[in-house]
Amino acid sequence: MQIYARRMRTVCGRVDQLSMNGKERVSVRVGVAVLEAELLLAVSKLESLAMPRDNMSSLIQRIARQALLTFGNAAAPGANSKTFQENHGKLTDLVTQVRASDLRIAPRQADGSPARSPHSPPVTYMHICETDAFSMGVFLLKSGACIPLHDHPGMNGILKVLYGRVRISCFDRAEAPGDPDSLSPPLPPYQKEALRRSVERSVGEYTDQSAPCVLTPHRDNLHQIDAVDGPTAFLDILAPPYDPDDGRDCHYYRVLQPLSEPEGPDPRELWLLEIPQPSEFWCGSEPYPGPRVSL
Repeated sequence: MQIYARRMRTVCGRVDQLSMNGKERVSVRVGVAVLEAELLLAVSKLESLAMPRDNMSSLIQRIARQALLTFGNAAAPGANSKTFQENHGKLTDLVTQVRASDLRIAPRQADGSPARSPHSPPVTYMHICETDAFSMGVFLLKSGACIPLHDHPGMNGILKVLYGRVRISCFDRAEAPGDPDSLSPPLPPYQKEALRRSVERSVGEYTDQSAPCVLTPHRDNLHQIDAVDGPTAFLDILAPPYDPDDGRDCHYYRVLQPLSEPEGPDPRELWLLEIPQPSEFWCGSEPYPGPRVSL
């Protein structure tokens, strides 16, 4: 661009040497100046196109765009259509690729402080982006920390470990109601309404080399997440986001006792009791250091 500017200044100098009256010379110089400005603007645009655009080409930007494409119409009929499944598959493939370095997050080491310290949260959250269709961020758990058993009413989710190891216990609500009077010891009458019959779907450990953990409105929708053998972090996509005003509040649960022991491949049935947010769990926030997402 500097080369073009020098050439235009040379042209202006030669204009001064031409046999013109003052008015003609001024007119030509103005025309050359306008041409110079237009040329410099065009060259600047070409150079910007040739430069890498970090935030637009980053993996997390592509994930966000695919999430918007996948979940933008998820509430409409046909969310389980072939198109939705194809888009969801593409999103899962992109999320599978993400690593902590893609988000400029350095894996943390155990600092020796207890996860339940009263002065610092056991879990923090980095907000990346949120639309009406989905939210995306990173949860960071201290060594020994736990996100208690909770639900995602009417929501889809994708969880991908960035570093460390987590244990995820997944549950679903059972279709058939149970008999709360079978509990021993019996519950007070006011707690019976907070009982939920459920099935334990799976318990597994995940690392940054694992495939994402996926939940749907009807499958693996309740889960507990425990940090295993040190600090850990995971990317979290929820669609649509939590919204108490729209019936998507987060509820916490405690496992009471098995309803039945599994026979063969059948999942174990459990009683869950809805409880307030456990006092030992709270979530702080910290800035997200990675590439900016624009939607």
